[in-house]
Amino acid sequence: MIRSIQRTLGADLARDIALVCLANALVGLSYGAITVASGFAVWVPMLLSVVVFAGAAQFLFVGLVASGGNPVAAVVAALLVNARHLPFGFAVGDVLGRGWGSRIAGSHLMVDESVAFALAQQDPARRRAAYWACGIGLFGFWNIGVVAGAYAGTVITDTGAFGLDAAFPAVLLALVLPALKERGVRRAALAGAALALAATPFLPAGLPVLLALLGLLAVARGRESEVAR
Repeated sequence: MIRSIQRTLGADLARDIALVCLANALVGLSYGAITVASGFAVWVPMLLSVVVFAGAAQFLFVGLVASGGNPVAAVVAALLVNARHLPFGFAVGDVLGRGWGSRIAGSHLMVDESVAFALAQQDPARRRAAYWACGIGLFGFWNIGVVAGAYAGTVITDTGAFGLDAAFPAVLLALVLPALKERGVRRAALAGAALALAATPFLPAGLPVLLALLGLLAVARGRESEVAR
């Protein structure tokens, strides 16, 4: 199967996927180090990376809990970040196969990069090969990075001194930037950010993030005004 995927991908696409996997390993390393340095046990980032396998959601959960936030609010916030996987599933459903085992495994490997590589291919066979190669590669490299980072976190007490603390906002920014091209999304993001910043001094950590969802009302009002015109 691996040789078949390699032949279908071609050298250029395989190289691009390999570079993304290497970059992901570095982000995983920072995640593992930050998590352990924040006071979590070494096994926590490892378990989350195998079971959850969603970098942005993992960073968000750890960041909120480490800052004193309610774990339930952190879980809800992480689930909201992963809500984008619902449309992803419809977009790449054809590459997952028909068997239950294949669909469950493929769903677990459904991350931004594997979906992006799959959707960029026109040929169905190439779409499947890109999705599975990227998904499997990312899963392996991410977890290797997390394991290395987790043990490094037992030694590193100040992750900020190495710039590792910048990985979390960088990941979220990379996810958000493409969507900000639409005016309605920008309006919602700005309104949500303003609400979260205003509520931060008064609410426990984690709740301002959930309150930021009220920014979606800005999109609804904008659409209603456009319809009225």
